[in-house]
Amino acid sequence: MTSGWTPLALVYLGLSIVGLAGTSILNAWTVVAGRDYLGDIFGGGPAVSSIGVDLLVVAIAGAVFIVAEARRLGMKRAWLYIVLSLVTAFAFTFPLFLAMRERRLRSIAAGPHQQT
Repeated sequence: MTSGWTPLALVYLGLSIVGLAGTSILNAWTVVAGRDYLGDIFGGGPAVSSIGVDLLVVAIAGAVFIVAEARRLGMKRAWLYIVLSLVTAFAFTFPLFLAMRERRLRSIAAGPHQQT
């Protein structure tokens, strides 16, 4: 695959699209229903609050990973994934970052003599 889109990168890209579609639909439903988004996450009972805290911690750890890994691999503008996650969803931006990371790893492995 000369385009840099490895099968793993395509899986990550697919997950990113599912994450964007799924969260967008549910977020729109929340707004249309006039629900308190954060109130529902953290005030909907112990189980829902547990999931909210769980996802928040994973998102923070993922954001740290994005910054560290992007620096390590020389990927530019990694901060955009984090900012974009605030207006879309981490379920969209993290797999998108992983897809772009996979492409970068392939580019590094191919060396400077091959273009991807």
